[in-house]
Amino acid sequence: MADSYQRLASPHSPPLRVIVIGAGLGGCAAALALHHHGHNVVAVLDKVRAFHRLGDSLGLGENAYKLLARWGCSVSEIQSIGNQAPTMKIRRWHDGKVLAEQPLMDMAGYIGHRGDYHDIFLKWVKERGIPIRMGCEVVAYEDKDPEAEIQLASGERLSADVIVACDGIKSLARHLVLGARDEPVSSGYACFRAYFEPSEEMRNDPARNKFLGGDSVNFWIGPDTHVVQNTLRGGKEFNWILTHKDDGDVPESWFQPGDMDEVRRLVEDIDPDIKEAIKSTEKCLDWKICYRKPLSTWVSAGSHRIVLLGDSCHAHLPTSAQGASQACESAGALAVCLGLVGRDEVRVATRGYEKLRFPRTRVSQTHGEDLRDRWHNVLKNVDGEIEVDPDMVKIKNRPLYRFDAEQDARDKWDEVSARVRAEFANGRIEPLCD
Repeated sequence: MADSYQRLASPHSPPLRVIVIGAGLGGCAAALALHHHGHNVVAVLDKVRAFHRLGDSLGLGENAYKLLARWGCSVSEIQSIGNQAPTMKIRRWHDGKVLAEQPLMDMAGYIGHRGDYHDIFLKWVKERGIPIRMGCEVVAYEDKDPEAEIQLASGERLSADVIVACDGIKSLARHLVLGARDEPVSSGYACFRAYFEPSEEMRNDPARNKFLGGDSVNFWIGPDTHVVQNTLRGGKEFNWILTHKDDGDVPESWFQPGDMDEVRRLVEDIDPDIKEAIKSTEKCLDWKICYRKPLSTWVSAGSHRIVLLGDSCHAHLPTSAQGASQACESAGALAVCLGLVGRDEVRVATRGYEKLRFPRTRVSQTHGEDLRDRWHNVLKNVDGEIEVDPDMVKIKNRPLYRFDAEQDARDKWDEVSARVRAEFANGRIEPLCD
């Protein structure tokens, strides 16, 4: 932890007890924020028995870095393992012509491997003495006062003042909160993804080594498709992601093997500088991009003590580059809200949290949708040599970074908490959306 770090004192005596479900990036962020604000994080639970280096590229925006630093995290640990390229280039699909160049932080800074980021987040949680319990699958929730309760597959029961479900889009808690199962909706797109260490042969092949000389990030955009290339650690690691139209029935999974023959077909007309690096890849993963419709509530209807956070309630498209950053924001806002009420008003805090966070996450979610649509449409039905306004293809996440989720919660608390109390008095909590 940072040498000058000071954890905040609890506003409650004794502190609120919180259980976090899911030890991914969102769950770790929740534990860090809650601990910083003086709450007692009893445990972070995850159903897997061990973590592996899964996934590929991940980056954080300045809106997340400012919170992590405030919580005592040494953000330089993440920045040192991420991509050090100062800028990124957005290129035309067929010939690689640069359409726009902008600072990398305009999307997300220090892009690195998700697994490496996760290792550092886990280390930060452990440094604070917060127990991380592996192999603990939640099979049931009890939404009750004075404490909500969970049951594990082992039969063990645990209870807390607040339970925060950060276990992703398939979270069991979603069903409890919604009162029904919600099925994934196809976005009409899928991603082929690969992340690997280039071989010596690839490094020495002029047809494949154009982007192996050092850290770099490039995008190739075309009608209904785009490719992301991320080279980091001085060329020691190489990552590409191909987003394309897809209506096939692919399982909603990060780990579905991809069809490299289909990849080769899809990139046959891409810029020669990147084509062979992709076509020669041995294997990839196929990820069907699904989404859930915005949820009408993030909080359980009975005790209001079970709350959703991160992908379990506000999953983002890859083009948003804000999924992990928004989970950090939600973590900070929830921790602040819980500190602004007495122990007997937890329900006001959780309902205030969802009202504060829903409109903000919708803004960042739609940023990703807007970018994908701009990239996939700007070159449709136009002459191949037409000049494209750089602003039409630039990533526009920078305005999101000025936001401070914790200060926003404090600034709006009087108005939001008054609304929540009025809704309780009237016997009806207003849904977040239709």
